Amino acid sequence: MLKALVLLFLAWVCFLFYAGIAVFTSGFLLTRLELTNHSICQELPGKGPLVGGGRGEPGACWTAPRFSRAVVVLIDALRFDFVQPWPDGLPAPQPFLGRLGSIQRLLEAQPQHARLYRFLADPPTTTMQRLKALTTGSLPTFIDAGSNFASYAIQEDNLIAQLNNTGKRVVFMGDDTWKDLFPGAFSEAFFFPSFNVKDLHTVDNGILEHLYPTMDRDDWDLLIAHFLGVDHCGHKHGPHHPEMAKKLNQMDQMLQTLVERLENDTLLVVAGDHGMTETGDHGGDSKPEVTAALFLYSPLPLFPRAPLKDPEVVPQVNLVPTLALLLGLPIPFGNIGEVMVDLFSREGDAQPLATALAQASAYHLNAQQVSRFLRAYSLAAQDLPPEELQHLQNLFSSASSEYERLLDQLKTEEIYRRMQEALRGKLAGGGGQTPMSLAAYGLGSVYSAAMVTTLALLAFPLLLLHTERISLAFLILFLQSFLLLQLLATAVGNPAGSSGPFSVPWLAISAWALTATQTFYSTGHQPVFPAIHWNAAFVGFPEGHGSSPLLPAVLVGANTFASHLLFSVGCPLLLLWPFVCEGQGSTKKKPLASGAEVEGEKEEEPLMEMRLRDAPHHFNAALLQLGLKYLFILGIQVLACVLAASILRRHLMVWKVFAPKFIFEAVGFVVSSLALLLGVALVMWVDRAVGSWFKQLILSQER
Repeated sequence: MLKALVLLFLAWVCFLFYAGIAVFTSGFLLTRLELTNHSICQELPGKGPLVGGGRGEPGACWTAPRFSRAVVVLIDALRFDFVQPWPDGLPAPQPFLGRLGSIQRLLEAQPQHARLYRFLADPPTTTMQRLKALTTGSLPTFIDAGSNFASYAIQEDNLIAQLNNTGKRVVFMGDDTWKDLFPGAFSEAFFFPSFNVKDLHTVDNGILEHLYPTMDRDDWDLLIAHFLGVDHCGHKHGPHHPEMAKKLNQMDQMLQTLVERLENDTLLVVAGDHGMTETGDHGGDSKPEVTAALFLYSPLPLFPRAPLKDPEVVPQVNLVPTLALLLGLPIPFGNIGEVMVDLFSREGDAQPLATALAQASAYHLNAQQVSRFLRAYSLAAQDLPPEELQHLQNLFSSASSEYERLLDQLKTEEIYRRMQEALRGKLAGGGGQTPMSLAAYGLGSVYSAAMVTTLALLAFPLLLLHTERISLAFLILFLQSFLLLQLLATAVGNPAGSSGPFSVPWLAISAWALTATQTFYSTGHQPVFPAIHWNAAFVGFPEGHGSSPLLPAVLVGANTFASHLLFSVGCPLLLLWPFVCEGQGSTKKKPLASGAEVEGEKEEEPLMEMRLRDAPHHFNAALLQLGLKYLFILGIQVLACVLAASILRRHLMVWKVFAPKFIFEAVGFVVSSLALLLGVALVMWVDRAVGSWFKQLILSQER
């Protein structure tokens, strides 16, 4: 009963720490309430007239569509410099430069049909969070990065839902993450497993098999192709490997064929969801990770003027309202992106007034939609400052009044008629018994032997999850741990004096916890998301795990927090080891009263760990004290991260350094505390087994 109380008390202390971490996390990490409201064609986001078409026209919603169909080619991890034009004839210093020549030729030959942008992603630059932003127009919160292994259906209003609501047909092919985000949303879909980053070709080749036949059909309105080869090549080889050049050449050939098959009423969108670091990783907020590429092309003139010399920077969320209005759809309810007004021109410079009005109308609809979202969000979440919200509403009301006065001055009815006629004309054109002596052998180290055996069994699979070059670090870890235990035993001295070994010094526990942290770094880990060893997910499963993300998450987590697991499970050794070393002293012959020694009769063998068995109350108290001290030291580490994140919450590096450090420290505390409970429970289980064995032994001797 006493052992159960010790475990329950330690678990209660752990729970208090968990509660504290949860309270701080809820206030520190960014959170966002997801609204389930949806925009509909029958209800405009605000008052005011429509310019350039609208309700009542065939195929029109808030505004008349400029395109009837669109092809969205999403090339995962398409960094901007992978697409940036490279002068012909000059040797490229890097394998990825100048490989997408089809885009460069279109930009040079048809500057009013094609445009290249720097597509700025918001961190975290993980695929699922980027897909949410690219379809909803909202920003994922920081903690959402943890859901990259467990995609779930998007409940917010999004482009795919709007297409379905208006009777449009969506065809998808590629990354099976979309299947979890949009279950049952596609009229036709070809999903391919996405998690095996060592596979560069299965997904891409599968898409190419279905892409061109689908392009030649007329039974779709939006075609989405999500290629993964570039991203997987970055994870496996990095961007500077020759395989990256081969993969980009394949994408270039694909784009060239797509352009040749485009109809006049179809818009081509080529985009990257994020970039990658120089090692091929992503997830953080460095410039190479957040700077992706966006390329737009139409067989008909799309832009009123030639592009600027330096490509414009466009946030990723801006694509959502732009695509929605170009296809004649309502802007998703929760969108916070801004329309790309260059795409709302009217026949180039031939109709500058019509172009200006179309762009003003797009801005007005966009502003109305964002204003409506802010009002709804402020009522649901109540965490927007009322003064700031009122100030924004006043600015919007003033701008809306000016917009309506502008329309009145320009004889809007005549403008409407001309623009509608022009648009209609364009669309029309286009075992055995063991002796008692053997059974009793080793009782002096019965607890520590079980602990060492458990640690060895645990360390072996954890070692396999790391690369070969880390084996030396693990060897040094084991030697360092052994040396620390030996120093502790020496410092405690002879445990014959009962007080010593029943209380582990603070210094020893602090050194043990510090060694765990040192091992975390010495095995190649860092408390940032791009440094996570994703390759651990494929140890033993080179071909992938199927559709379940659970096993990969467990493998990656075990790789990351291996040191926390080993040192926390082995923490009771700090209490047990001095008793083990008690048996290393020399034995003496037992003297007689006369001073002579009896031949062959020696002093009793040291009891070692059996002395713990002889004092169960002291043993349980010592285990409880050890666990509390270790949890206290771990809690101090978490507290330091909490204070750093709180004090420096306005620091430039808060989301790059301090927030990831806090998350890693908090998760490490949870892992360490659970492992500590496991280690203490193991010692108590062995103690119970030894007690049961002694009872059986006593009963057998009394018979």
